[in-house]
Amino acid sequence: MNALLADSIWTLISSAAIISLIFSSLLVVKTLRDYSTAGPQIQQEIIAHYRLYAAWTVGRLTILAFLIALYWALAGVLAYLHLSILLDLPLTRGHAILAASAMLLGATTMQFLRNLLYCPAVIAASSHYRMSRFFTIWEWLNPGRLRKIDLALMTAALFLATGTFVYLVAQQDWATAVVILSANLAMTGIALASSWKRGAPPTNGNTGSSTQPNILMLGSDTLRADRLGLAGYKRSLTPTLDALADRGAWFENCYTPCGRTAPSLLSLLTGTWPHTHEVRDNFVSDAEAHITLPSLPGLLADQGYHTAAVSDWCGADLGKFNLGFQHQDLPSDSWNLRYLMRQGPKDLRLFLSLFLRNRLGKRIAPEIYYLGGVPLTDALGRDARHALSRLAQGNKPFLLNVFFSTTHPPFGSEYPYYTQYADPAYTGESKFVMARLTDPFDIIRRQGEPRKEFDLDQILDLYDGCVKRFDDEVSRILDHLEACGLADNTIVVIYSDHGMEFFEHGSWGQGNSVLGDHSARIPMIIHDPRKAGGHRIRSTVRTIDIAPTLLSLCGKPVPSTMEGVSLADCLDGSLPPTLPAYNESGIWLTDLPGMPRDHLRYPNLLQLLDIPDHGSGTFAIRKDYQDLIIEAKDRMIRLDRWKLTYQPTRTAALYSLYDLESDPGCRHDVIDQHPKIAQELKELLVEWLCQDKKRRWENEHVISR
Repeated sequence: MNALLADSIWTLISSAAIISLIFSSLLVVKTLRDYSTAGPQIQQEIIAHYRLYAAWTVGRLTILAFLIALYWALAGVLAYLHLSILLDLPLTRGHAILAASAMLLGATTMQFLRNLLYCPAVIAASSHYRMSRFFTIWEWLNPGRLRKIDLALMTAALFLATGTFVYLVAQQDWATAVVILSANLAMTGIALASSWKRGAPPTNGNTGSSTQPNILMLGSDTLRADRLGLAGYKRSLTPTLDALADRGAWFENCYTPCGRTAPSLLSLLTGTWPHTHEVRDNFVSDAEAHITLPSLPGLLADQGYHTAAVSDWCGADLGKFNLGFQHQDLPSDSWNLRYLMRQGPKDLRLFLSLFLRNRLGKRIAPEIYYLGGVPLTDALGRDARHALSRLAQGNKPFLLNVFFSTTHPPFGSEYPYYTQYADPAYTGESKFVMARLTDPFDIIRRQGEPRKEFDLDQILDLYDGCVKRFDDEVSRILDHLEACGLADNTIVVIYSDHGMEFFEHGSWGQGNSVLGDHSARIPMIIHDPRKAGGHRIRSTVRTIDIAPTLLSLCGKPVPSTMEGVSLADCLDGSLPPTLPAYNESGIWLTDLPGMPRDHLRYPNLLQLLDIPDHGSGTFAIRKDYQDLIIEAKDRMIRLDRWKLTYQPTRTAALYSLYDLESDPGCRHDVIDQHPKIAQELKELLVEWLCQDKKRRWENEHVISR
């Protein structure tokens, strides 16, 4: 390499480094000035333990921002080098800095535009600014225009690279030609490696056996049961789920015992009530996360199954608890202060999110890739299909659980789903996602606000788009299952962890109210290809029945620890036994509309949360409040057509009775008209409460000894 070429390369690289350093420094200054991170409010004495860690996380993310900026700045000076050779212009540092700046600005702008159109939730989750500021830009955008811009840019890059190489070869300047060609290949290789979307070609191999069927579980967080087309919803959102139900069994009245993700998933997979597995909400310490109960994936793994779980940001609990999944492709515990700190402050997080929602980001910055409130439906669908292809090549039957965040607040689906049902004339702040609720903890903090604070019609339209998005992705996965030759011997289960209240009883959210059924009742469909389908089961069932059912369908024994019962006979058309369904509310983090004035209460989240192990950073509820929180839970029991609710107050319990056949919305309390039925249900509910108290007393007694 001659001295002139070496000097030119040094000028270009140093210019790119200068611009990257200036850019990342300005970004950090802006970030620190408007410092804002995800997560709940924590007492200052706890935060004090993490000051150095917070500084380390900002430094780490700043380095990542510098490296991303450096890549694009180098691309800019490389383009400038091509032009200078083709036009026979002298290389100057000033022009190199200008080229680096232009490329960095252009790349950031293009990524911003792509995300604004295809997944605006990325921007909403990390922006300090109102999304309405971007409406004019968004209205100009469409896929065709972005494709034209991309095509023009790629054509220009190819022209520069090819033209320069041909020119240098003609001049017999082999040294410069090799250096520039190597640089072009390196930059292109990095771009392709980071953005490559791995395909999932169907593979045939393991088709299982009639006695060892595969199991594919497809769930979506916060999916309401009433959105199914076969449930009579006004919009056709779920043609795939409806068709699957026609071939299998639809359990119309399936209840989860708690409308919060962690206790619900644990009940579903262990077949036990929350007071048995002892996880009562999402804030669970590391010690409490170690459960000793047998679970569906663990039992099947012991019986020779390959068990796997794939999820996005909502599915961390599938890995946090020792459930027996041998392969896990999902985030680490998101209810963790260290994890949230690693996501960084908003401005810095936004820049990184624009470039790291890809394979590279998943590997080097998973906290950014799995950012809460931002859907990964498309990527998760590909991961699920890839997992199916891999499992199809094995010689074992499998259980694959795929859990989506697609229908979870803030309901920010990908293009075009967020526009599919929304009013085009709507210009409020919830045009893309639920306004001011892009952070999961913002959602928690605002769950006590009244209906007037929300553009509810628009939010419902966004939610419906999310439901349609989930149904379409299920369709792709089922098509892939068929292409892999697995459909004839794979049991498919559709489920959710809980639903969502949209002010049907004065409040909104998940697991906050037992008065209505929209949070407690979930869609549940089981299709076993070995059995005739088309069964609609209206009787009450519970999610704790799912694990015993699947074990029975696989010919495996159901352990005595499981409190659910097998519903396998229902897939042949038999009616299930009469089963009481219980449900309890989650932790309230604020007073809710309609809550009785003398309802049992406890402090707010700031006082409730603790981090017992500063090394791990996992959130947990303070020990001295745990019993009070459990005592203050609202409860309900459903048996056949009747539902009894229970609300504890300082003086007595408030009971209400609803006839769900004549009053499915639970609007009319008929306890005075049916005192005998109310008394029978009350006795069952009190017995359930006593089991809860007995379990907690036994645990405390063992610990005290």
